[in-house]
Amino acid sequence: MKRAIRYLRFSQLGQSNGSIERQEMYTDQWLKFNSVELVDTFIDRGKSAKTFDRPDFIKLQDFISKHYKSVDYLLVDQLDRFSRDAGEAMSMVKMLQRKYSIQVVSVTEGITFDYDTPGSFFRAGLQLLLAEEDNINRSIKIKGGLYTARAKEGRYIATRPPFGYIKQGERKERRLIIEEEEAKVVKFMYDAFLHGMPLYKIKEKAYELGFKTKGNTAIERVLTNPVYAGMLKVQGYKEYPGGIFPAVHEPIIDITTWQMVQNKMKKPEKTRTVIDEEIPLRGVLKCHCGNPLTGAPSRGKSGKYFYYYKCKASKHNNISAIKAHNQFIGACELMSLPEQRILEIKNGCSIALDADMKSNKQKVIEKKQLLEDTQEKMFSVEEKWIKNEITRDTYDRWYSTYNSTILNLKGAIERLGQNQGRAFSILEKNLEMLTDIRYVYLKADIMQKREFVNLVFDSNLYYQEGIYRTPTMMNIFSHNSLIMKEKGYLIYEKKRDDFSIIPSSGAEGSRTLVQL
Repeated sequence: MKRAIRYLRFSQLGQSNGSIERQEMYTDQWLKFNSVELVDTFIDRGKSAKTFDRPDFIKLQDFISKHYKSVDYLLVDQLDRFSRDAGEAMSMVKMLQRKYSIQVVSVTEGITFDYDTPGSFFRAGLQLLLAEEDNINRSIKIKGGLYTARAKEGRYIATRPPFGYIKQGERKERRLIIEEEEAKVVKFMYDAFLHGMPLYKIKEKAYELGFKTKGNTAIERVLTNPVYAGMLKVQGYKEYPGGIFPAVHEPIIDITTWQMVQNKMKKPEKTRTVIDEEIPLRGVLKCHCGNPLTGAPSRGKSGKYFYYYKCKASKHNNISAIKAHNQFIGACELMSLPEQRILEIKNGCSIALDADMKSNKQKVIEKKQLLEDTQEKMFSVEEKWIKNEITRDTYDRWYSTYNSTILNLKGAIERLGQNQGRAFSILEKNLEMLTDIRYVYLKADIMQKREFVNLVFDSNLYYQEGIYRTPTMMNIFSHNSLIMKEKGYLIYEKKRDDFSIIPSSGAEGSRTLVQL
């Protein structure tokens, strides 16, 4: 009595197990009609036939290599259950027959593949080619449907929602909905990155806040994903262009912030700076030669460790961290603003805010009109492309230009339309803190300290000959710069690049001409 094994498969886990039951029924009938004994069954559920890299098919190959002498047939319901790649399938069935003397049988198509029989070979090859053609047509339809859903309808259709969102609804009505707690973590990542926090510190803090995605580039993927700005990245399809398209879901990050992060991500990555509470200015403070100062502890004779800021160039700065910190805190104390200056700032901010709000309203009107005009131009280009009045290259060029302009205008409208009154109330509430900059600096965490230094001195704080030096400093904090110099804290050597402010000499302010 001849013996057989059978292979059953369906490609989508969402399909009914009835597909497997039907294949079992047809193969059982063939076994009974031909008086063949079934040895074993191999089943792949939810596996594509594009390749032979399937769990149970691999087990089937292993079984054949060990027990081929006791097997005569390999049964499949149809040849497309076996494979949809005609070339690979023909090679496989040829190998099974030539190497193991096992024939592949398609029970519902009535084909027993025999490589040495021309009629059988032709029929089997034809069925496999038809299956491959069907697979190609199905792939084209799926890709076209995916492009339409993403680019035209703005729907996010991936299986799993990105961190910060959940999915709600069914089929075409399914949408991404913001998960508020996770969204707070996403906002933190973007804000921290723009404020100069190293990626490894963002990652540590994000995991503390509940970020669950693993991987070395998990943070980078969040920071570059346009989904968080209410957009989708779409691959081109045939003659239709790819790119960034508006989506229907609500954004977590505004477009302007997202674009700022992308611009910063494109810049050359700086040398990684390890953050240490004992030396918060490491990588921020510079040597007089321009190199950022590193920092490390040094063990004294008593066994106690003392921290130092050091330049990588030999015989340059090697500064006691305690001395450097005391000098900087002394400078902070002299940066503090008097009460009268705080009152002047409040009044000035109120007047400036009113003027800005009026100006912004007018700018929003202008931007909206420009946005409407640009959208009409884009529609016109699309219409000309549909009517074959322009070439593909022309369409791609203008579509890319208009789409970029539209995204920028939407970001500008969103930014200009924000409620600045809330920002002013926050400013007014915290303005009193400027009367004690020393307290503000000491209470800040390490990242806030580093950001404060870069902001106040425009990333131009140096150390030379036992004292801090800077060519740039926020004017509001420079009112006691002479006292800072006298006390040995900081020398503010202001850059003079506007020579029109230099007073003239001579009578009535006119310059004296020197005869040579």
